[in-house]
Amino acid sequence: MERLRPTPMFWLATLTLAFVALAMIRPLDHDESQYVAAAVLTAQGQMPYRDFAYLQTPLQPFLFAPFAWLFGGGAWPGLRIVNALLGVVAVHGVYRAARAGGARAEPALLACALFACCDILLFSVGTARNDALPVALLASALPLVVRAANARGTRWGGVLAGLLLAGAAAAKLSYALPALAYGLYALYDRRHRPLWLMIGAVPVIVFVAVTMLCAPQGFIFGVLDFPARAPDEYYRGLGKAWKLSWWAKLLDVLKFLALGPALLCVALASRFRWRAKGGRAIDWMLCAGLIAALLPSPTWRQYLLPMLPPVFVRLAIGWQSVWPGRQARRALVVFACAGLAPSVEALIRALPGLPMVAAMQQSANVRAAMDAAGVAGPVATLSPQFLPATGRLPDPRFATGPFYFRSHQLLEAEQEQVVGVIAQGTIGIHFRIPPAAILTGGEGASTSGDAALDGVLGDWAKRNGWRETLVPGGSFRLYIRPR
Repeated sequence: MERLRPTPMFWLATLTLAFVALAMIRPLDHDESQYVAAAVLTAQGQMPYRDFAYLQTPLQPFLFAPFAWLFGGGAWPGLRIVNALLGVVAVHGVYRAARAGGARAEPALLACALFACCDILLFSVGTARNDALPVALLASALPLVVRAANARGTRWGGVLAGLLLAGAAAAKLSYALPALAYGLYALYDRRHRPLWLMIGAVPVIVFVAVTMLCAPQGFIFGVLDFPARAPDEYYRGLGKAWKLSWWAKLLDVLKFLALGPALLCVALASRFRWRAKGGRAIDWMLCAGLIAALLPSPTWRQYLLPMLPPVFVRLAIGWQSVWPGRQARRALVVFACAGLAPSVEALIRALPGLPMVAAMQQSANVRAAMDAAGVAGPVATLSPQFLPATGRLPDPRFATGPFYFRSHQLLEAEQEQVVGVIAQGTIGIHFRIPPAAILTGGEGASTSGDAALDGVLGDWAKRNGWRETLVPGGSFRLYIRPR
């Protein structure tokens, strides 16, 4: 009797369960603050850049707003689940692209399994950040790119590829480089239908242009100015200017790629030559993704995500003709285990109690304290991701969480008022129109944050006579403004 083998759909379902479980056990991260806040505020009809500051390109808040509205008080864990599912879409896009390039199911599944073992991907799809959406859009475009390379693309395929790649750039600016690289290659190799690519990108370009015209100063600051200047100010202020050096960047890139099979797979994939000239489009996108990761300083693991789908598509197609040897397979297993190690560690640390469950319990305690104090308006906090479960909205001036608040001289006070942000040195100026309450305690070691920033907010409240209420069951403190 022939032994039954698991089908690709079985592995897809298994991967879905694994990614969703990872999203629930992953430690809390203050990086999630602005993305949860942006989705929640957009769900209430507010506009990024015009009504609140947003430090990325604009697509994600609009696409995630319906989910934030649907999940309601569970918006934070709900958006984590959405990102986990988008991670599955990204892995499935790599599989479909490999198959479109002629790879058998076995090498395609192996490449996808290695992709799923990269800590770069696992971190990105396990938190409510803005990494999973653009990589899902990019990976979903790769099957269309590969079909066009093999002269099997269609006009509508070109339109869809343009729409997906432009959407990735509209969700995160670093994905603009792979999209642009493919567009330039399409001008060289007309099988990729450059005109239809542009037609597909036009709706996204119009969308981004409209959001910019609604609030040009807020858009330019959030998308271009803040990412260019804030890291330099922050790390020099901490006395860690070395983090901005090229040698530190090189070490970080090697470290993050080696935390999983990505580094070895880049080396293995580079040995294969494309049979068809059009396959080089994948290489152009891969190189552009690497450049996009190297441009910001310092380099973090999620910055390397745009280059990974092309790497594993290239690898699977190459393995169709040359299967990896025994030593290469052993090394891949070792590196795959290294990529899974941080997630396994997160699972072990979560065994006493899931971090997201604990966060929802803390939010319930905060809600009870707010109900008792009669808090009815927006709340100023550096941890707005905790607020949906309280039934309160974040003060729009704190929609960026701690990331603008910790700055010192990026904007003048008058400019801050236009952009809609508050820094730690300008609280008194902007709080002439005070929030309904101030909440501290969510920015600290438990969220990979800086508790001193919460201390600045709490000290200001005490100095100005706000009534302090200790929230039971955690480190949160609620400050009620004087009557």
